[in-house]
Amino acid sequence: MDQALGNIAVAERVIFGFGDRSLDLTEKVAVMGVLNVTPDSFFDGGRTCGLRAAVEHARRLVEEGADIVDVGGESTRPGAGSVPVDEEKARVLPVIRELARDIPVPVSVDTRKAVVASAALAAGAAIVNDVSALSHDPEMARVVAGEGAGVILMHMRGTPETMQLDPAYASVVDEVLEYLSERVDYALSCGIDRARIAIDPGIGFGKTCEHNLEIIRRLDSFNELGIPVVIGPSRKSFIGEVLGLPVEKRLMGTAAAVALAVANGARIIRVHDVGAMCQVVRVAEAIVEG
Repeated sequence: MDQALGNIAVAERVIFGFGDRSLDLTEKVAVMGVLNVTPDSFFDGGRTCGLRAAVEHARRLVEEGADIVDVGGESTRPGAGSVPVDEEKARVLPVIRELARDIPVPVSVDTRKAVVASAALAAGAAIVNDVSALSHDPEMARVVAGEGAGVILMHMRGTPETMQLDPAYASVVDEVLEYLSERVDYALSCGIDRARIAIDPGIGFGKTCEHNLEIIRRLDSFNELGIPVVIGPSRKSFIGEVLGLPVEKRLMGTAAAVALAVANGARIIRVHDVGAMCQVVRVAEAIVEG
């Protein structure tokens, strides 16, 4: 097969592995559904807190087409503070334990903390989505490698508390790409298999509106690393800045960002509105493949 899909040559297979399973991303972009079990996430904070609400929402995400369900117990919105380990574990572990038995797709845990990740993997999670790219907790790489988990390495300038204070880059794409390349090398040096790594340029994490638009515009640059690219533009503030709309009215703006991200090489799309965005992804794939 010689044609390009989203500016990726697909002669070789694009695999993202975790545990004894994997996703073949060669010809299908995966959709990761967001499941926030926090009271303060920027879009859906509080809506899916509690075990019953969280599990029911996860089931809906899978019915709508989610290939992964990403469970987060600590908000990483701009300005958010850290959550104590015990509180974060209390939020995510019962949900992950139930989902691992209940849904047919892999569960990801969105955390920066090795203790939380270790407990989540023991409860049935298969992927660690680390917004710090293994830099926040020195034990995280050991946990991921030891459990054979998949890992998503994301770029963030600073911390959630500080990342949007004054983000500045000489060249945002070049600097983010260099950082992610270094973090991939670090993960490999810690014994994490290359086929278990994905990268995320971190839309909205220490970037201005212009930075976010430039990253999506040049997303194919990140495929130079030969690692599946994850992107999460869902309802974020750059869409609000472009359209002048509040978070609850950013669905169509998200659809535009998702379609262009697929066209420019994203292999995993992280979104809140799984049903609608699955349709966007499938049509974008069909156009690119043609």
